[in-house]
Amino acid sequence: MNDELRSKIIKQLLDLKAVSISPNAPFTYASGMKSPIYTDLRMTISSPMLRSDIVKGLSAEIKKAYPNATVIGGVATAGIPHAAWVADALDLPLIYVRSKPKDHGAGKQIEGQLKDDDQVVLIDDLISTGGSVLKAVEAVRKENVDVIGVASIFSYGLPDATKNFADQKTKLLSLLNYNQMVDYLQSSQALSEDEVQSAKEWHQDPWNWKK
Repeated sequence: MNDELRSKIIKQLLDLKAVSISPNAPFTYASGMKSPIYTDLRMTISSPMLRSDIVKGLSAEIKKAYPNATVIGGVATAGIPHAAWVADALDLPLIYVRSKPKDHGAGKQIEGQLKDDDQVVLIDDLISTGGSVLKAVEAVRKENVDVIGVASIFSYGLPDATKNFADQKTKLLSLLNYNQMVDYLQSSQALSEDEVQSAKEWHQDPWNWKK
């Protein structure tokens, strides 16, 4: 993805407040972690221009990184709409993966059709530790179908995710990452130098930041 499209997507995410970075007024996650960043990428589906740019970026990166992909998969729930738009753009079949098998009917976890020789790319909106999307990877591989990689709109780029994807021998590409977002805010002078430093300190040691 070129720098122009990346900057355009970042600006739209910030304007929509789908991503907010506020080192001096941190957010508290459900886990209790204090963080300078808050993301709600589900908001992107309501912005036609933004979602179109995201699909353009994801489609280009998937074609480059995973040229042998034969199926695009959405991870429930936030990854499903973007996966549908990317599958349409690439003219590829679509599946989606539930967080767990249904408790009625045939008990399916994967909706759509898969063949033994398929090469699947799974799409999720956000990667923090990678836990939810890697469960989806595991579900597809249990069907004896190959997952050649994962694509996301945004990644925090945390060491936990790097380790988890490596442990499951799964490639990851993300359109945007935390450091790119901070760099954009720094270059546009939306954050002071002290705020930039604080934001970078969180990324280095998120659990002990602000303690």
